[in-house]
Amino acid sequence: MKSGERTEAVGVIGGSGLYDIQGLTDVREVALTTPFGAPSDAYVTGRLSGVPVVFLPRHGRGHRISPSEINFRANIWGLKKLGVKRIVSISAVGSMREDVEPGDFVVVDQFFDRTRHRPDTFFTGGVAAHVMFADPVCKSLRAILLETGRGLGLKMHDGGTYLNMEGPQFSTRAESRIYRKWGVDVIGMTNLQEAKLAREAEICYATIAMVA
Repeated sequence: MKSGERTEAVGVIGGSGLYDIQGLTDVREVALTTPFGAPSDAYVTGRLSGVPVVFLPRHGRGHRISPSEINFRANIWGLKKLGVKRIVSISAVGSMREDVEPGDFVVVDQFFDRTRHRPDTFFTGGVAAHVMFADPVCKSLRAILLETGRGLGLKMHDGGTYLNMEGPQFSTRAESRIYRKWGVDVIGMTNLQEAKLAREAEICYATIAMVA
């Protein structure tokens, strides 16, 4: 192993439009079965600048899985199985603030749940647990993402609340007006369940929300 190389794998969950990672070397695909069914796709493993990476397209390659049909438990279980210690989740979102514009990136620190139909815990079937979730995002990983993005000259917003709607429909105008009054910053359809399950799996998790 070269000096300075990291041995802990970083997981990358790609949202809409992100189906591969440029510059990945030693690439191979890993198809897993899980106790919770099939993940969204085969996992792609490799190295990026010496760092072990495990990539998974959230909606499957070709964007074939709708938000409410994503098997979040299988996705996170598979990343844990492959040795992932940190997850960077990339997601396209809508903005609920005039000063958060298309092309901006929000490194969110809070979530608000407006979903209705999604399994979002591993603790079922006779296993009961209570999980602290007041601060749902990994502080250290969030700081790294902010610093890296700003170093690349990107417009990065430090913190924000991600409202997770059910989808696949977008919100009505009335709903959007209410969400703005609640003080949310961005709106999307996928990341909250990932954050909850990553916490249960003891994986450091952070979201980069790209405003579309």
